[in-house]
Amino acid sequence: MLKTCTFEDLRGKVSVITGGSGIIGFALAEGLASAGVKVAVLSLHGEKADRAAKSLKQSYGIESVGIAADVCDRKALDAAKKEVNRVLGKIDMLINCAGGNSPGATTLVEMVDKTLFPELDKTFFGLDMEGFKQVFDLNLMGTVLPTMVMAPDMVEKGKGAIVNVSSMTAFRALTKVPAYSAAKAAVNNLTRWLAVHFAKVNVRVNAIAPGFFLTEQNRFLLTNEKTGNLTERGKKIVNGTPMGRFGTPDELRGAVLYLLSDLSKFVTGTVLPVDGGFNAFSGV
Repeated sequence: MLKTCTFEDLRGKVSVITGGSGIIGFALAEGLASAGVKVAVLSLHGEKADRAAKSLKQSYGIESVGIAADVCDRKALDAAKKEVNRVLGKIDMLINCAGGNSPGATTLVEMVDKTLFPELDKTFFGLDMEGFKQVFDLNLMGTVLPTMVMAPDMVEKGKGAIVNVSSMTAFRALTKVPAYSAAKAAVNNLTRWLAVHFAKVNVRVNAIAPGFFLTEQNRFLLTNEKTGNLTERGKKIVNGTPMGRFGTPDELRGAVLYLLSDLSKFVTGTVLPVDGGFNAFSGV
């Protein structure tokens, strides 16, 4: 007999979400909480993590804890895991949501042309290498290290689910953001590699690839700070998205809950676009 398709199997499970106090991270944390999941919110800033955890408790009546942790710091993550285990129990699920871009790793122009000589500092040649490394570390190593620290609980249990947050730029590299594009493409590859690596112990690894959502990291590229109007880049994105708009963070919840739940228990190694049709659209 076919069972009812719900997320009921998630109720009471223990989840960790990195970057859980950010716009997208908190929206996903709310999705988890709405399904009765215990949520550990990890954030670089302890106050923001605590505030997010308290909000989840008050709004959804679930157990939650906020923990300060740098996703690029193994010792901080080890300490965070101990706290999660102490307060909530063994970890069943992980969402690697920490990530972002930086102005220092962003070119000022989309393409090189001869009119830019000798001002090549506006192009790829003028990128700040420290900024480039920070973006790559945050997005890639910030996925590798939390998985390395949190996933042993799942391997021990013989069941678990990991969802990485990739980006549409991993499929179709975007101008101006070479470090972010390369790092998210690496996250896609890592997702598939880990899915194979963990398959025999029933730990599934998938990713979502959001299209375009306004966040603090990309707002400076997509909107005019003074007027609030779309920049030319923002207009290009909306015009290239068949649904004709940016997504809202809550529209990512269903995809993530599906990938974490038993509804997708034969799904691993996939990267699911949530993009309003952007990746499917040729522009014509």
